[in-house]
Amino acid sequence: MVEKRLLDIRNLDSWYWPIQILHGVNMHLNEGEIVSIIGPNGAGKSTVLKNIFGLISKRKGHIFYKGKNIIKDKASDIVKKGITFVPQGRSVFPSMTVRENLELGAYIKKGDIEAEMKEIFRKFPRLKERQSQKAGLLSGGEQQMVAIGRALMLRPKLMLLDEPSLGLSPQIKKMIFEKVVDINKNEGISFMIVEQNAKISLSLSDRAYVLELGRNKLDGPGKQLLKDPKIQSIYLGGGV
Repeated sequence: MVEKRLLDIRNLDSWYWPIQILHGVNMHLNEGEIVSIIGPNGAGKSTVLKNIFGLISKRKGHIFYKGKNIIKDKASDIVKKGITFVPQGRSVFPSMTVRENLELGAYIKKGDIEAEMKEIFRKFPRLKERQSQKAGLLSGGEQQMVAIGRALMLRPKLMLLDEPSLGLSPQIKKMIFEKVVDINKNEGISFMIVEQNAKISLSLSDRAYVLELGRNKLDGPGKQLLKDPKIQSIYLGGGV
């Protein structure tokens, strides 16, 4: 099977002015892949996702999506191209209901969105039960389901997930990642995931990148990196 490159990041520099965060970062993602980015706090992992989604203004380099350079595109343009972003901390609208939060995910879609809504409720039955409840009253795991469901409403080609397991119980954490694998395999949606829990992230990823101080350090198949002695000693000290 010939791999088709969906995303290609080349020599990406990025600043939170005046501090440079990324230094010549190179990464790519093929269609249908799950790719993880791991590394210590402050390595620039989340900054990579924000750059892809057009949320960083001070940057240079190239970000190719489907062969076209999107480095100058705004987030509002990028979402129309088929990329969605679930930021760290879930970012639901607390005073709005679950259904209203999901509807916001399809704000650029014309026509009826009921088919998309039903599909989200099929994936996350708990959200169907709580669709009239205000999102701010949900548990952390339920809020993460809302955030992921909202990003799925546009049926994206690529989803960017920033720390999807942060603050979740082991049981909910496991369920979230099982959903990611299921969506990837059955719907062909590609994922780029920033995740502090290196063990679970590497175990489900086709490939992964290790960042240190905003620079590429290591990369390779997820399961191969999982067995790397250096990765084990530095990043796999905690349990799943």
